[in-house]
Amino acid sequence: MDIIVRPTPELKGEIQALSSKNYTTRYLLAAALAEGTSVVRYPAHSQDSDAMRRCIADLGAALEETDDQIVITGFGGKLSPVKELNVGNAGAVLRFLMAIAALSPEITFVNTYPDSLGKRPHDDLITALEQMGVQVEHQNGRLPITIRGGKPKGGSITVSGEVSSQYLSALLFLTPLLEEDSEITVTGDLKSKVVVGQTLEVLEQAGIQVEAAPDYTLFKVPGKQKYQARTYVVQGDYPGSAAILAAAAVTRSDVTVHRLEERSKQGERAVVDVLQMMNTPLRHENGSVRVQGNHQLRAVEFDGDAATDAVLAMVAAAVFAEGTSRFYNVENLRYKECDRITDFVTELRKAGADVEEKRDEIIVHGKPFGVEGGATIDAHYDHRVIMALTVVGLRARNPIVIKDAHHVAKSYPQFFDHIAALGGSVEWVKE
Repeated sequence: MDIIVRPTPELKGEIQALSSKNYTTRYLLAAALAEGTSVVRYPAHSQDSDAMRRCIADLGAALEETDDQIVITGFGGKLSPVKELNVGNAGAVLRFLMAIAALSPEITFVNTYPDSLGKRPHDDLITALEQMGVQVEHQNGRLPITIRGGKPKGGSITVSGEVSSQYLSALLFLTPLLEEDSEITVTGDLKSKVVVGQTLEVLEQAGIQVEAAPDYTLFKVPGKQKYQARTYVVQGDYPGSAAILAAAAVTRSDVTVHRLEERSKQGERAVVDVLQMMNTPLRHENGSVRVQGNHQLRAVEFDGDAATDAVLAMVAAAVFAEGTSRFYNVENLRYKECDRITDFVTELRKAGADVEEKRDEIIVHGKPFGVEGGATIDAHYDHRVIMALTVVGLRARNPIVIKDAHHVAKSYPQFFDHIAALGGSVEWVKE
């Protein structure tokens, strides 16, 4: 479905941040890998987290869900026999479960999103799994992918961190269950180190021991470990909230987002600091962020590697800042649901923004008085692109139409409901 985003001079109100997608998927997997019953409180509800729910159930976990928690009886390291798994368009879920599937004789991951996840490469994880004695059948590193494992071996494993940290996280979930101790060496420039920190945090909570070098280039993982049944509490989600905060920053606003912990290990927490650097009137205290936007933003330079999933929202805010902003060290944005550099820059230009790209940068020449709008924009089936383009549409002089905006549900199903509740003018196009 398409959505019309109309110019909105003012946003006002309070919302609760969605629960973190990253923590939810990791807690669900840790619970499934435990023997016994775990509880995940305040889980995220999105296409990604739903994909993990569905797949761990297929693999043998028993799930009982109420309004605010999921009770999970795990399968430990003993997967139920299943021929196929469908992760939808969830890249992290695919990569985590490719590793776990190595415990099974044979599982095929099907390709239901050929124009999105189906285009994303997984070569580095495939190479690492093959080092462990796992046979992998694939299409030049892409879906459909068949994992033939059963008895993966630990020992010395090398994995590249150049494209994604998700490959490393996948191995960190798998290796504690192996008979042998493992030593994982990371080559190249590891992307999104902060997200690896989240994986290590979840593993520690699940009773798993991992010795990590301070620079995350080497990990020592004892074998024969068991995941422990635990109660996990999911914190609020900064990546999704980044777009709400950016929308408040570019309009005249008084918006408060609750459930955003000040000391969160989510790298996207940096959106708060960046918006403050951009001169946004903002307070962050007692787990709430209050933005009182006044249209007076200034340009910023920011290393986006640690806050990958908030970069597009920050770029959207920079479209209306005084001066030239630069978001660098973000090449891994090219390997997401779409090429979040080239594709996003292309669509921003349609809306009237003055932006340019380099291999690992997005450069924004701000227009403090707004952009023209009046365009129909292709979101490339990407939830982050949809949210960021919505931010731009709120300050455009003419409405914009975002194609296939329903894909925002991948991470934030209530996004447009929340924008509307704050006073944003958004309307679904009736088919």
